[in-house]
Amino acid sequence: MIPCAGDEITECIAKTYLVDFNTAEKIKMSASTKKKGLVTFKDIMGITQKVDALEIRNAAADVVNAMAKDVAEKIIELNGGKPVNAVFVVGGGGKIPGYTERVADCLGIPHQRVAVRGEEVLTAVDFQVDNFKKDSLYVTPVGICTNYYTQKNNFVFVTVNKERIKLYDTSNLTVVDAVMQIGFPNEKLFPRRGAEINFTVNGKSRLVRGSAGEGAVVTLNGRPANLHTPIEQNDIIVVTESTVGEPASITIGQLEEFNSQITFIVNDKTIVCPRFAYVNGELKSEFYDINDGDKIRMENFYTVAQLFEFLDLDYKTLNVTVNNEPADKNTKVYENFTVRTSSLEEYNENIMASEKLQESEETDDKVAEEPVIQPLDITITVNGQSVVLSGKPDYIVVDLFQFYPFDLTMVRGNLVFLHNGNDADYSSPLNDGDVIELRWEDK
Repeated sequence: MIPCAGDEITECIAKTYLVDFNTAEKIKMSASTKKKGLVTFKDIMGITQKVDALEIRNAAADVVNAMAKDVAEKIIELNGGKPVNAVFVVGGGGKIPGYTERVADCLGIPHQRVAVRGEEVLTAVDFQVDNFKKDSLYVTPVGICTNYYTQKNNFVFVTVNKERIKLYDTSNLTVVDAVMQIGFPNEKLFPRRGAEINFTVNGKSRLVRGSAGEGAVVTLNGRPANLHTPIEQNDIIVVTESTVGEPASITIGQLEEFNSQITFIVNDKTIVCPRFAYVNGELKSEFYDINDGDKIRMENFYTVAQLFEFLDLDYKTLNVTVNNEPADKNTKVYENFTVRTSSLEEYNENIMASEKLQESEETDDKVAEEPVIQPLDITITVNGQSVVLSGKPDYIVVDLFQFYPFDLTMVRGNLVFLHNGNDADYSSPLNDGDVIELRWEDK
């Protein structure tokens, strides 16, 4: 009921009179049986001491009071918050003079309602010892003994990962009861996710979780089982801990914001442009693998220089205005801004020429008015292997994926992509003899 007993009194006497535990136990018993008179003993220095029994009881009074108070509080707790009508005390600790009175005081009941039980509680026990006097002192050891014999068959022994353990038989034991008994970490029973990625897009936090691993693998007596499989005596359980899933991965191109577009009006023509992605202040392509802690910004503007580079026009030869205000290469152009150039005719001619290059000749009965551009074959080196590109008059870096097998859909780390030793730009021209390095590299 409480974490102390008669041994607390014995230890108090041992400290007070400088004796060993066994001597203190004898002193306690003598002081309990003698209402008055001297108790004789030798201390650890070998000096014979004679101390009045009352003095010994007074020395242990604080411990006795604390025990009585704790027991009374526990009785009230177990009795629904109210004291009982009577208390029977058994065991050696309860025989110290004054103990029953203190219990009664703490419970608020008359002293005669708290009494030490004697031989009447042991009438069913035959000690088979000559001249043995039954006493409440023996209730504790007899109780331990009888409990052992009545409970000894209520345990199940099983082996978990080669460790033999004992479980109290509740008639519905399962694998998880045995696994927890050996202290197997709970988190290693269930699937564990790979590392997550935390980053921000335009100042807002984003989280991408890693994939889930596999749960713990359980076998019972060599056969597949699970955590809820019932177990019996002498079962053999093997548990292999769960696995951690793949770490999270996501590219710039997989962000919803990257796939949105910006519309500008240039010389009365609507121009739709992709958004630019900046990672930690640096412009990145759609294939960039986002790392934990990255700060990503999808800009909602182009500079004049970026806009005309996208249009494949040289802004330096044009007098550019934005919303009718003079502009330079760094002027920002936002959604639906109006951009004009001084030479509208030159601009329109360039746009029309670009559109004509994308049209196919459908008329067979007349001679083409414009020269036909013949396809050109070029040979480049990709990861030490010669690759021939054919079917187009000119090529840019991204075209090589039509001729060289490389899976960009399954991310396997950081992408290393070099063009003639420099970081590759997907829109850069690709010429005969160029050297490409392309591979996944562990993060």
